[in-house]
Amino acid sequence: MSARALITAAATLSAQLDGLSFSAPVTHVYNPLDYAGAAHAQYLTQWGGQPQPRRVIFLGMNPGPFGMVQIGVPFGEVSMVHDWLRIDAPIRQPLDMNPKRPIEGWACTRSEVSGRRLWGLFRERFGTPEAFFAEHFVANYCPLAFFDNARNVTPDKLPAVEMAPVVAACDEHLRLLVQTMQPEWVVGVGAYAQAQAVRALASSQHLPKIGRVLHPSPASPAANRGWAEAATRQMIEQEIWDAAS
Repeated sequence: MSARALITAAATLSAQLDGLSFSAPVTHVYNPLDYAGAAHAQYLTQWGGQPQPRRVIFLGMNPGPFGMVQIGVPFGEVSMVHDWLRIDAPIRQPLDMNPKRPIEGWACTRSEVSGRRLWGLFRERFGTPEAFFAEHFVANYCPLAFFDNARNVTPDKLPAVEMAPVVAACDEHLRLLVQTMQPEWVVGVGAYAQAQAVRALASSQHLPKIGRVLHPSPASPAANRGWAEAATRQMIEQEIWDAAS
């Protein structure tokens, strides 16, 4: 899949999701594919548009408040994305800013722990982003972030009737991504992403194997007891990674 096609697909998904409304307790909805679209496009251009199929797509749930919400890159811990992935495109402001969750972009000093752990594992194992992205890619199932004032609300906590158009658009985008990248594996980062992949890809023309790794969120006690080691072990047990690598 060319970078241009990936960018077009992301823009289509963004347009499909813009303007949707959500009831209380949701007070604000952020769409980083919009206001951080330049950074997301740079990520896709530099690391998405390679001609060969990707063997593994890691699939997250939705943006974290100090990661993709700030800079438009999945699991986007600011320093890791800027320094290791070499992304530096400008970030705009959303039209309806949540004063309790301001968009600071590259100036954000809060660490997205999940992103630091995920990208940190990839950096430790593969050394360079070129080596990692030769066979892997990282995406989020849903690009929207939902807030109840300062509190992050994950998609699984929202009413199914309100999420229905979101799910339809995200399923379509995931199937397109899988059809064009032709991965052997889609690995859900956490149970929610795995479940969405299983359901959405049941009707896909290309049927990858679907795996799962522990979510790196600090809210998970298991993730706080050595997430990188646990995730690596899970990848090896599923025979996605080689133990000798």
